[in-house]
Order: sequence, then structure tokens, then C-alpha cells
Amino acid sequence: MKYKAYLIEENEGNFNGQVKELEMPNLDDGNVIIKVHHSSINYKDALASSGARGVVKSYPFVPGIDVAGEIVETSNSDFSIGDNVVATGYKIGMSVFGGFGEMVQLPSKWVLKLPSSMNSFDSMCYGTAGITAAASIKKITDANVSNELPILVSGATGGVGSISVGVLAKLGYEVHAISGKKDEIETLKNMGAAKIILRDEFTSAPTKPLDKAIYGGAVDTVGGDILAKMISMVANHGVISCCGNVAGAMFTSSVFPFILRGIQLSGIDSAESSLSLKKDLWNLLSDKWSINLSESIKTIKIDEIGNEVKKILDGNQVGRVVIEHGD
Repeated sequence: MKYKAYLIEENEGNFNGQVKELEMPNLDDGNVIIKVHHSSINYKDALASSGARGVVKSYPFVPGIDVAGEIVETSNSDFSIGDNVVATGYKIGMSVFGGFGEMVQLPSKWVLKLPSSMNSFDSMCYGTAGITAAASIKKITDANVSNELPILVSGATGGVGSISVGVLAKLGYEVHAISGKKDEIETLKNMGAAKIILRDEFTSAPTKPLDKAIYGGAVDTVGGDILAKMISMVANHGVISCCGNVAGAMFTSSVFPFILRGIQLSGIDSAESSLSLKKDLWNLLSDKWSINLSESIKTIKIDEIGNEVKKILDGNQVGRVVIEHGD
């Protein structure tokens, strides 16, 4: 069974991608083969496409941590041919060929049937970014964080950040969005942000061990010094969901926000979350937490992936990029 894929190959330390025709291996026990209708491009996919150390074990390789399509072969009786399914995270696009191909073979334990109210395109408008945003927000709502104070979101024009802004606004929170992109202020407002804070403005003053408690909680997608400052500004019993490190893997804080205000710093690892949690999150995104992402979605074909990967690596991505497979 042949299929087309955007294959990354290494040549003397240089990594380049192009569309090639590949052969699907025979179905392994416990696996399913999915005809991919839509996938998406995430930061981790861009790293995998660039040969970043520690993301992909070996090349040639097909990245793509998000997959949505239909079952064409199955060795698991829980699935039938024609089932509409979605798969995100785990080792997809890292050690197993992923959604940059028209077909994938995955362990069935990584795969979920799509909610009946959601199609493959809709699911990939969210993708891993949406699942990560939903998991981050669920930490806040599960802790019953009040909407009397705003919620702060960093990296607000990125995939996780933009979806977080939209869902939090829908849930009745006043959202303050941090971004380094001055040209995207109107975009952020359209997403639901009540206030936009430019990144340089936010980081201009030194971070205090304990600052004014003006936020009920936060979703941090970038890490580093921005996370440190966010921690100092969250009010009593607030929750900060932490899910990214593009601004730095290290940060310096004090114990004061934790022991004097009782705040929680919750790490979000959506890739390895249980399938049951992912099912709950997909159900929320298809229903009560559903938002209109049409203004922040760009749809491309697989031969356009290279240009979008470069934008992500250069820090120029806004919103989400969905890959449409087939003619």
C-alpha cells in the first residue's frame, strides 16, 4: 500500500524535507492503519523537521504529532473500517511516522473515535495545541478559580495561547494576553482578549518575589522569565498551568507565592496524558468549549509544509496551520 508523505532526510548534518512516495508496512498486531484526512503543524513538528536533537531518534522520518482520518485496516475489534478517529501525542511523529503522511499505522491504544459532532478538519483546527490548551484550562476550572479577576495567557498568538484565549473568554473569564507581536493586537482582540500586554512591556520591570495579586490564574506557554513574573502576580489560591519553554527552560522564583498565597503551579503534559482524559478534552472542545477558529486557521497541502515550518522556527507563526491531505 503506497502513500505520499513529507519525508525529512539527513545529508551530512543538513535536514531537508520533500514529498515522496512510501510503502506502508503490513499491519502489526494491535495496530490500526488510518487514512489521514487532516493533520496539523506544531512546534514539536518544526523541531523534528529541523533535526533538533532529542526529538526524533533517526532519519529519514515523517513528522506530525496530530492525525485525524478514517480507519482503513484494524487488528482491534474496538474499531471498524470507516470509523472517524483522532490521535495526538504519545510517540506519533517522534518514533512512529506521523501526520505529515497520507497514511499512518499506529497502536490502537493511541487512537480515539472522534466525537460525533466533530469532523477531521475541526479536530485538527485544535490538534495537540487544543488538547494542551483544554488541559491547561481544566486545571483552572477544576480548582474553581473565580472569574472576578482576569486570567493571564502568555504566547497568546501561538496555537496553545490563541485557543486558550478563546476558550477562557467563552467561559466568562476576562483574558489578558501577552504577546511579542505588535501587529496582532486586533487578532488577539478578535480571539477574545480584553487586554493585550506587549511582551517587552511585561518584562520591562524586574520580577519581584511577590507582586500585586491582580490575576486569578494563568496559562503559560513560554516559560522562562515570563513564567517567573506570572507566578508573582497570581492571587490567593490561583492556578498557573505551565506547558511550554520557548522563552527558556529555567526560571527563578521564590516560595512566597506558594506559601503565602497558596497558588498552584501545574505542569501540563498533553502528549502522554491518559486516553480517558483526552476523550474528556475532545468532548469538551466539540461541545461546551467549542470556539470559532476560522479566523486563525491556515489550510495547506503537504508540499507547502516546508514554508510553514520555517515560519514556526523563526517565531512568525500566528494561530494554527492545518494540513489537508488528498486532492
